[in-house]
Amino acid sequence: MTAIDLSSPVAVVGTGTMGQGIAQVALVAGHPVRLYDTVPGRAQDAADAIGARLDRLVEKDRLTAADRDAARARLRPAEALADLADCALVVEAVLERLDVKQELFRELEGVVGEDCLLATNTSSLSVTAIGGALANPGRLVGLHFFNPAPLLPLVEVVSGFATDVTSATRAYETARAWGKTPVACADTPGFIVNRIARPFYAEAFAVYEAQGADPATIDAVLRECGGFRMGAFELTDLIGQDVNESVTHSVWQSFFQDVRFAPSLAQRRLVESGRLGRKSGHGWYDYAADAESAEPHTAEKAAQPAYVVAEGDLGPASELLALIREAGIPVREEDEDHGTRLVLPSGGQLALADGQTSVEFRDVVYFDLALDYRRATRIALSASQDTSPGTLTEAIGLFQALGKDVSVIGDIPGMIVARTVARVVDLAHDAVAKGVATEEDIDTAMRLGVNYPLGPFEWSRRLGRNWAYALLDDLHLRDPSGRYAPSLALYRHAYASDKREGSTS
Repeated sequence: MTAIDLSSPVAVVGTGTMGQGIAQVALVAGHPVRLYDTVPGRAQDAADAIGARLDRLVEKDRLTAADRDAARARLRPAEALADLADCALVVEAVLERLDVKQELFRELEGVVGEDCLLATNTSSLSVTAIGGALANPGRLVGLHFFNPAPLLPLVEVVSGFATDVTSATRAYETARAWGKTPVACADTPGFIVNRIARPFYAEAFAVYEAQGADPATIDAVLRECGGFRMGAFELTDLIGQDVNESVTHSVWQSFFQDVRFAPSLAQRRLVESGRLGRKSGHGWYDYAADAESAEPHTAEKAAQPAYVVAEGDLGPASELLALIREAGIPVREEDEDHGTRLVLPSGGQLALADGQTSVEFRDVVYFDLALDYRRATRIALSASQDTSPGTLTEAIGLFQALGKDVSVIGDIPGMIVARTVARVVDLAHDAVAKGVATEEDIDTAMRLGVNYPLGPFEWSRRLGRNWAYALLDDLHLRDPSGRYAPSLALYRHAYASDKREGSTS
């Protein structure tokens, strides 16, 4: 099944920001486009707004004047649903209410031809449930664009339980013909991105709620150590706390209140207080003109240790050994079958976050996972009240000698980046095992949809097959609520690796 022919009209119902964006994408691709809205005058206003954006594209040399004029000629407001009768595709972008969407598609079925493809841009409702009201649910598919639709390349093509394969394929090929990067997924709560991205927000909020660190420090660690483009607090302020919490709550409810997707009480209080982020002038951060910028906690300068002893290769943090030597600090290596730590001159130990807590051991400082230890500009350290001040000082001095800012957080198992990445990896493996999407499409969706520096499976391969499972298993022992219980899919992934390596454990 090929893409919809460019000569065939495409309709967009609902002319808000997302509807206008989708209409612009189809229009620039070459289709005649019809705009419809139930509120009189809105379709014309939307057409005018799209025309203004086309003018700006011409000014920026991203569109020729001739192409703009041709696109404008193909754009037409519709006064009634009956004006959409000859459309080959109708994309719905109306209010996120199941009854509203069902009623719209029932009306459309009586207007458009039998071969017209129907699509919903829902981000939180079930495509299957929307299609359940139709006489022919097989032609309904989800086309979930990301805002702003003209700029962001990802489109999730969602197949409901009753969606025909030909309909999904046609929608997929049409999105690709429009210059987008489509990914195919089953109709599951949150689809790909909004399902697998939940831990990015949830774990940051959990560290904050446990008084492990303040928002500015957590955000700085996610950016400067984890390689994420934005931290969770600044990103949700940009999205809108009400919008982000609504998606989280919808996914949680749709999964029958699965604890892995539980909303944050701290975010609930923020929404209740009206602090919705940038749009209200205050969220996690204050956006008033005279507000002081929130700064992350950064440790004072400390002396570097005279040497370190490396027990084992440090696993995913093995790159640190070369960086330490380059900084002029001698590294003494000792072969240890199970050692993955550094021993400092004081006798204290420095270990990569593994899901355990510092207070459990005699004198251990944990450091967080980094996307790239060489390029990272900040490292988080975690210590308990029983950690020797000398050990913590040596740990701080060591990373400062490597040119890193250091943030000391509370004794949080799994710290910030490590627990976030481990949970994202786990949800990704679980999604593949349940037929939601392929590994390749999940990696593509998370890179393009939320700008992750790596897809979950890219991360998994880099960190080792057993890394995420081991960290979550340790976290689960310390928080047996089920939030961190590794999925069966991740267990099988880790155990299969052990069997191939001849392990009998």
